[in-house]
Amino acid sequence: MNTLLRSSAFALAFTLAGAVHAAQDADDFVEDASAKGIAEVEAGKLAQEKGSASDVKAFADMMVKDHTAANEKLKAIAASKKLEVSDDAMLMDKAKAMILELRSAKSFDQAYANNQVKAHEATIELFENYVKDGTDAELKAFAEKTLPTLKEHLTKARALASAHGGDAAQP
Repeated sequence: MNTLLRSSAFALAFTLAGAVHAAQDADDFVEDASAKGIAEVEAGKLAQEKGSASDVKAFADMMVKDHTAANEKLKAIAASKKLEVSDDAMLMDKAKAMILELRSAKSFDQAYANNQVKAHEATIELFENYVKDGTDAELKAFAEKTLPTLKEHLTKARALASAHGGDAAQP
């Protein structure tokens, strides 16, 4: 049963990977950025619960705090522009979270660290693309202001992956 569930989650993740694209208009950026932010908070809460290493739990705490704050800022900007934020994480991020849930506590830390490297690389690409090609000045400013924090998260995620034997540790 676990094998079937795991295989289904991987198939879903790879199928959806082709559907993910860099957002350039305000609607797409808000939807994608808010979904990624929600996914970070959800994964962080899961890591607070299932993680076994103190550095993983500390990183998860930072993810919950920082991404909750960014989500609130984005939500306020979106509301002022009558744009809708995601109220749930993207399906691909849900699939990754499901995979993390299936892992034992021993390998959870490594899986979480690897996931955080990949998630932050994708989020940084989304934000950099919006800064470069975005259509809304206020959202571009938000993306530009948020990028240094995302890059710091990526650096810390790589160190975490390295510390836990993850294969995503290298840039």
